[in-house]
Parts: sequence; structure tokens; C-alpha cells
Amino acid sequence: MPASSFKDFVMDQLRGLDGLNGLPMFGGTGLYSREKFFAIIYRDRLYFKTHAGNRPAYVRLGMKPFSPRPGQTLKSYYEVPAEVLEEPSRVRLHGDRASSPRPDRRRPACPSFPLSRA
Repeated sequence: MPASSFKDFVMDQLRGLDGLNGLPMFGGTGLYSREKFFAIIYRDRLYFKTHAGNRPAYVRLGMKPFSPRPGQTLKSYYEVPAEVLEEPSRVRLHGDRASSPRPDRRRPACPSFPLSRA
């Protein structure tokens, strides 16, 4: 899929996040919601900002941190699993959590991958 098509697909899947915007970054696209940088689209992959509470779910699934070039790795951004990206409600939930300023103890924890479809 051409980079612009993948970017359009991701932006469509995330539609509904407050103030969603994409700007050129790292040779890809940085995504913002509510003016908060929360994701990177790079080489047909989507990476979400993670924190100590949700990063283990990404690692358990074998997702890798964002590495735009050898020797440079941003360990707080992890690839989003394809099965999550393919379902708008799931990717928006995780995108909303990634764009939150910090984990809020008053909000329920973000479910682990895969999300329950109950």
C-alpha cells in the first residue's frame, strides 16, 4: 500500500478522535489529538505512545518499538497490532489512551490486546 494510502486509512480509522491532525515527522507522519503528539505513521506501520501500564501488552504480542534508523529507537512508541488497526472502535480506544496526557487512575485501564468483543 502506498504511504499516502496507508496514512489515509489510519486517519480514517482514527476519525472521531478530538482534534486529529497529521504532520510530517521522522520521514513519516506524526499524529496529534487535542494538540498532543500520540502516534507515528512510518513505512506503513502505526506506532502509539505507550506507558508502563500498557506497554507490556504490546511487548507480549511481539510488537516492536519505533526505530526510524539503526541505532535510534523510541521505546515509548510501539507498533499497533494489525488486528487492532483493522477495527475502528478498537484502534480509536487505544489511540484515545495514547493521546491522554498521562494514565488517569480514575478512568478504567485500557484493555489488553485483543479487546473483548462482548
